[in-house]
Amino acid sequence: MTKLTAEDRIWRNARLATLDPSRPQAYGLLEQHALIVRNGRIRAMVPDADIPANARNVTDVKGRLITPGLIDCHTHLIFGGSRAQEWEQRLNGVSYQEISAQGGGINSTVRATRQSSAEVLTALAQQRLERLMREGVTTLEIKSGYGLDLENEEKMLQVAGALAQTNPVEVSRTLLAAHATPPEYKDNQDGYISLVCETILPALWKKGLFEAVDVFCENVGFSPAQTERVFRTACDFGIPVKGHVEQLSSLGGAQLVSRYKGLSADHIEYLSEEGVAAMRNSGTVAVLLPGAFYFLNETRKPPVDLLRQQQVPMAVATDFNPGTSPFTSLHLSMNMACVKFGLTPEEAWAGVTRHAAQALGREKSHGQLAVGFVADFVVWDAEHPVEMVYEPMRNPLWQRIFRGEVTA
Repeated sequence: MTKLTAEDRIWRNARLATLDPSRPQAYGLLEQHALIVRNGRIRAMVPDADIPANARNVTDVKGRLITPGLIDCHTHLIFGGSRAQEWEQRLNGVSYQEISAQGGGINSTVRATRQSSAEVLTALAQQRLERLMREGVTTLEIKSGYGLDLENEEKMLQVAGALAQTNPVEVSRTLLAAHATPPEYKDNQDGYISLVCETILPALWKKGLFEAVDVFCENVGFSPAQTERVFRTACDFGIPVKGHVEQLSSLGGAQLVSRYKGLSADHIEYLSEEGVAAMRNSGTVAVLLPGAFYFLNETRKPPVDLLRQQQVPMAVATDFNPGTSPFTSLHLSMNMACVKFGLTPEEAWAGVTRHAAQALGREKSHGQLAVGFVADFVVWDAEHPVEMVYEPMRNPLWQRIFRGEVTA
């Protein structure tokens, strides 16, 4: 019998999908259990019969499903402007090169973000964040990367921090200054990388504004040599790295991320066998981003079977951004990961819980219903986890709990 105290809060009469891989049942499912929380952490999970009838601070969920809070481990949530008209132009046959020559593409987002005040960016991002939280997201990553200079990269990261301060959500901030070459450096890409390594990264790290560094290593982004220069600088400061890699071509970016023991390699449609082996050996998470694959109408899929065979953990994220994945729905991303990439629903759930936590360096505290983990979880008006994957537009969220407190 579990001894309860006045500090304990209890959710009883539940089906717990723990997503704990040490449990043999699918989804780590525990029937007829209670979840006990104290001081924002999970204290115990016990059979419902162990809860005394006169226990206090009890929520009877009446057989509903409880899962860990969802984790969106790859977003570009903060930006100004819109690219909707560009998308319409593309559908009407205008090439990306023509759109870019007209001032469109990523530089239009950079321009709009630079011109937007922190207050405007906060208001826009707040709306997007609320959509994710309404789906049960309790932790997310937010990248910079549309400022591309010291002042505006700092502005974006400050906004991300402000969102965390004013919402019941945990935010992991990532510096993506090496996202694209800004217009003022269009003929001097190496010079821009020098600015990132010598000025932007050290200055913003000193201010405590981010916890990881990302680089877009691609034939339309930065070369492996330029990427490694950023990674070396990050490692000199003891900062974890991750990479947008192998999305459009195979440049060996996954091996490069793995060489630096990177948290994650993201996109990876062109990931090679050598890249998979490197990720397996380094513990780097494969982050699958089916929204961009769908929106760009791509055909080259990530090597899911090979990742599965090599036991490389696979996370799933929205990649929410204005150019290639304008979807603030992690449920939709889970569905796409199953339909487009061949994940099982259980793999998709692991991808937005424990594997997403690992991609953010939080695998020991987030992404599972386990004793000692943070009490971030969701009560669903549902019987089985597959329901949220199968029907992503029906949101059966009943309660959203962050640090042991009901927030929705």
